[in-house]
Amino acid sequence: MLWLWTAIGSSALFGLAGWWMKVSQMNGGATRFLLLGLYAAGAAGFGIHAWFEGTLTFHWLGDLRIWAAGLLIGAGSAWGNALFMEALRYGPASLTSPLTNMNIVLVVAVSTWYYDEPLSLAQAFGIALLLLAVVCIAYRRKEPMTIKERKWFLLVGLAILLFAFRNGGLKVTDELGLPNATILFIAYGLSLLWFLIPTGESGTESKAARLTGLRLGLLAGVFSYGGLQLYAIAIATGQANLAAPIFATNGLVIAAGSILLYKERLTIIQWAAFLCLIGGLIVIRL
Repeated sequence: MLWLWTAIGSSALFGLAGWWMKVSQMNGGATRFLLLGLYAAGAAGFGIHAWFEGTLTFHWLGDLRIWAAGLLIGAGSAWGNALFMEALRYGPASLTSPLTNMNIVLVVAVSTWYYDEPLSLAQAFGIALLLLAVVCIAYRRKEPMTIKERKWFLLVGLAILLFAFRNGGLKVTDELGLPNATILFIAYGLSLLWFLIPTGESGTESKAARLTGLRLGLLAGVFSYGGLQLYAIAIATGQANLAAPIFATNGLVIAAGSILLYKERLTIIQWAAFLCLIGGLIVIRL
C-alpha cells in the first residue's frame, strides 16, 4: 500500500502549491509573475529529477513522443488553469471548481476500462466519497448559482478536457514506458515560455506586486513539482483509477490553511468534505 501513501502525499504537496497561490492572491501578487515563478521552479525541479534518474539525455530528448506528451500535458496544465480562471469570470466558483475537477472521472474511466485496472464496489464507493469531498469543498455560501453567459459552458468543458490531458496523460505515458520526469520538465518548460509572453495587464502591475507574485510562485512551483512527481510515481506503482481521485482532493489543503491562517469559517457542507475525504481514504484502504 506504499502507492496509497504516495498518492496522499501527492495531494498534500500539490495542495500546498495551491495554498501559496492563494497567499499570493491575498497579498496582491501579480498573477502572471506568480505563474512564471511556478513554472520556472517546477521545470527546474523536474529537470534536476530527470538528470539524477538518467533520463535527461539526447536519447530521450530526441524522442518525438516525449515532446508530444510534454506539449499535451503542458497545455493541459497551463491552458487548463488559464481557462479555469477565465470561467470564474462568467460563473460561480461553487460550480466551476467541482465541474473542472470532474476530469478525474475521465481518468478513472480510461484506467478502469481501457487499461483494465481492477475496481471493486467498495473502491468505487470510496471514489464517490472523494469526488463528493471535491464538490463540497468548493461550496460558497450566498454565491449566486445562475449562469448568464453561454461562454462559461464552453470554457468549463475545455478546462475539463485539458486537465484530463494533464492528470490522465501521465498514465498513458507510463504505460508507454516513457520517463514522466522528463515529460513534465518539457511540459513545465513550455508552459514557462507561454507565460513569458507579455499580456495587456503587464504594464499596470506594480513592482511590489510582481515581486510578491514571483517569490510566492517560485515557492508554489517547488510544491507543484513535488506533488506531480509523487502523483506520477503513485500511478506507476499503484492504480491510476484510485490515485487520481485522491490527487483531486488537494483543494482541501487550501481550505485547511485558510482555517488556520486566515481564520476563515467553513460551512457545514465544507466540513462534510473533510469527513468524505477521510471516509473515502478508509474505504479505499480496506
